[in-house]
Amino acid sequence: MPVLARNNVHVSGLGQQAIVFAHGFGCDQSMWRFVAPAFEATHRVVLFDYVGSGHSDVTAYDATRYSTLQGYASDVLEVCGALDLTQVIFVGHSVSAMIGMLAATRRPSRFERLVLVAPSPCYVNVPPQYHGGFERRDLEGFLELMDMNYTEWAGSLAGRVVGSAEHPHISTELAASFCATDPEIARRFAESAFLSDHRHDVPQVPVPSLIMQCAHDQIAPEQVGRWLARHLPGSIYHAAEATGHCPQLTHPEETVAVIRRYLEVPAGMPALTAVA
Repeated sequence: MPVLARNNVHVSGLGQQAIVFAHGFGCDQSMWRFVAPAFEATHRVVLFDYVGSGHSDVTAYDATRYSTLQGYASDVLEVCGALDLTQVIFVGHSVSAMIGMLAATRRPSRFERLVLVAPSPCYVNVPPQYHGGFERRDLEGFLELMDMNYTEWAGSLAGRVVGSAEHPHISTELAASFCATDPEIARRFAESAFLSDHRHDVPQVPVPSLIMQCAHDQIAPEQVGRWLARHLPGSIYHAAEATGHCPQLTHPEETVAVIRRYLEVPAGMPALTAVA
């Protein structure tokens, strides 16, 4: 089917219920290689690349469609539609957490619950009520660096994402992944991800969710996770021991364990520690 080829969709697993893994900015489905196989015995595992990322069909990229995160939410919904999926467990990393929330709000019948790994609805500080982690001028300067020296930008962002010198091979992999993306597409995705403010969309999310907050996350700090827990209906907050912004790569065992524990409890019932 055209959508499945467009988004480089791969399906595996023995289960009936689908669990869809969505990658973050500048990445592709390979970022889930240490986590997704752990669910193949119990679920129908779906992996894909957003248009413009990984091995998707880059000729399908449309600058207008992907100028906002809603365009990427449309990718999610179209993949689910092409596979005729309902009651999906959606696992979204980083910006994909917000993309999943937008998709679930548009088509709640497609989703049973969301797993939000290192999520953020807004990366910009809006004092005094919200701490997103970055001043807007710093993010704009970061985007300017993309235009001036893309390789330097990739290395700098990869270092921030990993957040620790303990995983140099992961930093190298992420930098290579960023550099493998078309710079113009990456620039537009970065703008739609890092300069957007979707806080007003959070209270509208109609399905339950797990917020997996990592320690020492330089991209989505703890204040963001706790803000989400207070404003996202039906959410459960879990403070992970994993550090950095990519626990599926740096701490895959804990990531698998947290997701499994959440899925063991029927949707909508308390599973982990919620934030008041």
